[in-house]
Amino acid sequence: MTERRMSRADPARLAAYDVLKAVRVDDAYTNLVLPHVLREHGLSGRDAAFVTELVSGTLRGQGTYDAVIDACLTKPKLEAKVRDALRLGVHQLLGMRVPDHAAISSSVDLVRARVGQGPAGLTNAVLRKVSQHDLDGWVRRVAPDPGADPVGYASVAYSHPRWVVEELTRAVGTDELDALLTADNDAPRVVLAARPGRVDRTELPGEPTTFSPYGVVLASGDPGAVRAVADGRAGVQDEGSQLVSIALARAAVNGGAGETWLDLCAGPGGKASLLAGLAAAQGAGLVAAERQHHRSLLVRRNLAGADGVLGILTADGTARPWAPGTFDRVLVDAPCSGLGALRRRPEARWRRTPGDVSDLVPLQEALLESAIESVRPGGVVLYATCSPVLAETRGVVETALSRRPDAQLDDARALLGDVPDCDGPLPGTVQLWPHRHHTDAMFMALVRRNL
Repeated sequence: MTERRMSRADPARLAAYDVLKAVRVDDAYTNLVLPHVLREHGLSGRDAAFVTELVSGTLRGQGTYDAVIDACLTKPKLEAKVRDALRLGVHQLLGMRVPDHAAISSSVDLVRARVGQGPAGLTNAVLRKVSQHDLDGWVRRVAPDPGADPVGYASVAYSHPRWVVEELTRAVGTDELDALLTADNDAPRVVLAARPGRVDRTELPGEPTTFSPYGVVLASGDPGAVRAVADGRAGVQDEGSQLVSIALARAAVNGGAGETWLDLCAGPGGKASLLAGLAAAQGAGLVAAERQHHRSLLVRRNLAGADGVLGILTADGTARPWAPGTFDRVLVDAPCSGLGALRRRPEARWRRTPGDVSDLVPLQEALLESAIESVRPGGVVLYATCSPVLAETRGVVETALSRRPDAQLDDARALLGDVPDCDGPLPGTVQLWPHRHHTDAMFMALVRRNL
């Protein structure tokens, strides 16, 4: 009987459940575990696309879906593995075009297969209650009053932790908050970057990106199946990340030729790959440094065959195993909370805490100060974070400059003149936004060391 019931469970939903379990139990990253699970279940094509949407949509909507599930329970306690299955069922009912009967019956079969017969009845009862209203109807029922508690309402309605809503409100303001939170829940575009000197973007499939001269938006399909991606001449890279490398390459340096560049936090190597090509085109060379050994191996793989590479180091960027003033240009793509990339990392919003930001800020400050020390007088440092949180952007830059009287904030905004509405929280800084630019919420500040 057990084998017969297990065999009824849909392979695609079994795969989606296994991904959610790995994310919850093993702290796995969705983008890393999903391909492995798809291979295990032998899924491809439309089935793989269904699993991807089911997993990503469920994780993005988790906060809203949990509030709906809790409203349908008669007892508050629920096993985590049952909640995983219920979340998948709720997403099918409220966020996908799956017929109610199919979403409910397949979820019951999934619980029988992965949890056991006991919770099957509860699963059926809860999902039948959920099916009585659409998503908007449930939000009206379970979210706080937007007039009395606008942050609480946005947290439930847009499925973001309350503290994240508060931080994003400080960064973008109240007028655009709804648009930003909505964009965070949209499936991201797959963007490819042509690596200069190795492939032209006209050779890549897809529509050209709006702002980066090296990017294309892939309409569909597996990017790994694109020949230029498979052989390392192009890579998957958000347009905002491409603009970081472009901005540093466009910045003028004073008092020298600008021949030696440094990527201080290069792992896993996406920005370094574009930067190396841009350096080579200007007759310069790039040193890529990464503190973690396994990530430095990824950098080495991404830079294999690239021109313009002077060296790849496994080194702590705050310790500087090079002489002060060695470099003409330095990129600091600092480790950050990643709250600017919630579209692409659906599990991140549930893992990060305010304490993570507090822990990261001192490291960000140290890296920026180290970069200023590493660049020669007249050279430039581009500080970038994939986060709009003001403590990680404005706060870090202001603190570092207060400690380095030999450095000043320059105009990064002028380097990206064709990008509209991207003024950052400090004059001359850049802040990109998903809802304005269809990129990650990338921050950039250009710092020049005085001659």
